[in-house]
Amino acid sequence: MPGTPDSPARGVRRVELSTTRPEPTAEFYAHLLGWVIIAEPDGSFTGWVGDRLATHVRPGGQGWRIVFAGTRARDLDPAVAVDPGRVLHGPWAPPPRPGEPCWVELMGDADDRWAGELGWQVRDPDGEFTLYDAAVADDRRPVAGRLAATGGWTCYFSVPDLTRALAEATDMGGTVLSGPKDVPTGAVAAVADPAGAVFALLENPAGWGGAWCATARAHA
Repeated sequence: MPGTPDSPARGVRRVELSTTRPEPTAEFYAHLLGWVIIAEPDGSFTGWVGDRLATHVRPGGQGWRIVFAGTRARDLDPAVAVDPGRVLHGPWAPPPRPGEPCWVELMGDADDRWAGELGWQVRDPDGEFTLYDAAVADDRRPVAGRLAATGGWTCYFSVPDLTRALAEATDMGGTVLSGPKDVPTGAVAAVADPAGAVFALLENPAGWGGAWCATARAHA
């Protein structure tokens, strides 16, 4: 059963990628997104944009995991965890810079579960798309989105030029799965890296979640 968090998860601490090819995979993202890569003693690689951690690439094969910031550490499923500490990416964090996580989205239908586990409010539970909001006092902001589809959680990364980024991803062995296309969030595309892990790119987001969240917040 869903737990009751002490306070809502207001954003993301980091995203992690577990892959059988950590070093070349980290290099793929470093070239595509401009990360500074640091080799860690345990064989993993951290990717940084300035002083903010963008991701942690680890040996394994489980794919992406989104780690939200909360008051107590817990694993919710293989793709989602909670870790105490400062929000690095989210609606209350500084605007996303190129290469940083800039949105997370669930393809699924488990609104009650995630709202309960992470303290979120569901804007439109009956809609094909809805926002998951966190509220701090009277300040309510979208933390994640949910699309009625199959596919699990997806992390979006900010890029200044989507067309150029897709060409570079393809040149380096990635695969464009969908897009580019314009949606309420902005200009987006879904990509698989050379090892098959799927992520999304969002062009020049104005803030966390891009244009969709800016509009949603203005009308909240």
